[in-house]
Amino acid sequence: MRMLFAIVGLVAAAIAWPAAAQTSAAVVGKGPGVAGAAQTVKITATVTAINAASRTLTLKGPQGREVRLNVGPEVKNFAQLKVGDQVNAEYFEALTLELKKGSTAIVSRTEQTGMGRAKPGERPAAVAGRQVTVTAEVVDVDAKTQTVTLRGPR
Repeated sequence: MRMLFAIVGLVAAAIAWPAAAQTSAAVVGKGPGVAGAAQTVKITATVTAINAASRTLTLKGPQGREVRLNVGPEVKNFAQLKVGDQVNAEYFEALTLELKKGSTAIVSRTEQTGMGRAKPGERPAAVAGRQVTVTAEVVDVDAKTQTVTLRGPR
């Protein structure tokens, strides 16, 4: 029996420090062959380094973990940022799972992105989104350990 498993995820920022972030209540839902969860995460990070030539920021989260981000030209007010600035990031993450028994869908991965930015002269700000859809074959289901083994495009 061949079953396919689809995963759809959305993340609206590149900073992912779930252990150190303030997370709103998670929303979880399920139905026959379908389950999903979503939450909004907010974090305040400190700018610890700026490389203007490569447009790279290093941000330090509340737990001390640093992440280096490449900031594209869509962030128009990059030059206003200074080491020591506090930046607020908010991102939304969601996961939807759907089992389809006997599906003939092709194992695949697709990605869609979107972006917005502050207007010139406003405080630096940007929003980005990414949706990844994966269709994978279920190769094993272990009810005892409640795990599912998948074979995807990678």
